[in-house]
Amino acid sequence: MTIITSIVLGIVEGITEFLPISSTGHLILASQVLRLGQTEFLKSFEIIIQLGAIGAVVALYWRQLLVNWQVMKRVAVAFIPTAIIGLILYKIIKSYLLGNSWVVVVSLFAGGLILIFFELWLTKKDTKSLGGLASKLKIDSLEKISYKNSVIIGLCQSLAVIPGVSRSAATIVGGLALNIKREAIVEFSFLLAVPTMLAATGLDLVKSSPNFTVSEFGLLLIGFMVSFLVALMAIKTFLAYIKNNNFIAFGIYRIIVAIVFALVFLV
Repeated sequence: MTIITSIVLGIVEGITEFLPISSTGHLILASQVLRLGQTEFLKSFEIIIQLGAIGAVVALYWRQLLVNWQVMKRVAVAFIPTAIIGLILYKIIKSYLLGNSWVVVVSLFAGGLILIFFELWLTKKDTKSLGGLASKLKIDSLEKISYKNSVIIGLCQSLAVIPGVSRSAATIVGGLALNIKREAIVEFSFLLAVPTMLAATGLDLVKSSPNFTVSEFGLLLIGFMVSFLVALMAIKTFLAYIKNNNFIAFGIYRIIVAIVFALVFLV
């Protein structure tokens, strides 16, 4: 890996972390396009670099993280299922799933179909509902998310241990299914990413960092800084997008990327 490839992967991570298209999946595919060997360092890089994008959430939502304890208690409850599952499956994830392009392609394709059909179902459901009354009954703030729903959202997020599933897509779809308004569940997904990626990065650093060289730490720092800066812009753009749009376009994108990548690189 070089400084240039570290920057490229940082850009990919910053753009994709909060979109429902799987940042880990895109990092794995981008690494193959760049012809980077699937070394243990690269696998760790693909995990740790995500903390840079999560830093953008801390920069934008630090007041929420420090002051609003009602919200943070719900985030903590949602984090528990992911923490348990991630800790149990850590070795399997890093040994067999990270770096596996076929896992990513299948997950992107299946996730794209799920996003499209889910949004069509949601539109049909809302059309059949009572209009304004149904809208008022939706959970429209983070404080109104129950602890039970927080656990369910956390379980949905845990599906993202499979590269290509997308952590944000899993949590957002889970929240929408629980009748949480789109803007609220997207913000909850942002906040939930903070403890999730802190834990994932911390676990990998404890297990892998003793084997890193000084130059590898430098590459990590570069990727971290780039992903942080790019994610700052991506978050604001995504929040503006969801105010007037659903996720069907992301579903179509996932399917196209999966098919093109499979035909060009895997077949």
